[in-house]
Amino acid sequence: MENSVPRTVEEVFSDFKSRRAALIKALTTDVEKFYQQCDPEKENLCLYGLPNETWEVNLPVEEVPPELPEPALGINFARDGMQEKDWLSLVAVHSDSWLLSVAFYFGARFGFGKSERRRLFQMINDLPTVFEVVTGSAKQTRDPPHNNSNKSKSSGKPRQPESQLKAVKVSPPKMENDSGEEEEEEEDEQGATLCGACGDNYATDEFWICCDICERWFHGKCVKITPAKAEHIKQYKCPSCSSKRAKV
Repeated sequence: MENSVPRTVEEVFSDFKSRRAALIKALTTDVEKFYQQCDPEKENLCLYGLPNETWEVNLPVEEVPPELPEPALGINFARDGMQEKDWLSLVAVHSDSWLLSVAFYFGARFGFGKSERRRLFQMINDLPTVFEVVTGSAKQTRDPPHNNSNKSKSSGKPRQPESQLKAVKVSPPKMENDSGEEEEEEEDEQGATLCGACGDNYATDEFWICCDICERWFHGKCVKITPAKAEHIKQYKCPSCSSKRAKV
């Protein structure tokens, strides 16, 4: 099933990140497509995140036992029986569980020791869960953290009202990367800005845009918005908020 099986901690973590990115895409930027594919009239369906960062909704594998741990079965049956956001949150929770089971399946299969398992978990634990990204609970601050190194359009100006800040389509400031793991972890807990689509932290020279509805920040590339295009947007709605408004 897999072209190359991850064997080291770094390879397993890379596999985890790719599958995680695919699942987050399904539950955020591709949520309309994902919703339509989870037809309750179909048989038991599963959501798979693949190592190439794509996702698919499909029937479970027929082989017993399966080559890899299987995702939650029958996610489509609950779709119409609850609020969409609650259903997506439920799928996200099961997706987190599946991601961990796959990662530690590889760890067990290739004999990871105690220190390797601990290191793998720490690497995984540094990322927001799929549930946190989908529900928005991974967002620690309402606006991007203010920093003296900020070179965005609003830097050097008096503090603006929230409504004005939200309207400025600029990249959030780069977080200072001082020495020491404890300081980095503290920054993640107190001030890190995370993309509402992929869940990753801000990186240098990346354009970000804020949704004026849910107030989450997104990489421009994740929501297909360029800086030039953003200049002509008076009120930006992320894909998730746009799909919710379309259903009302």
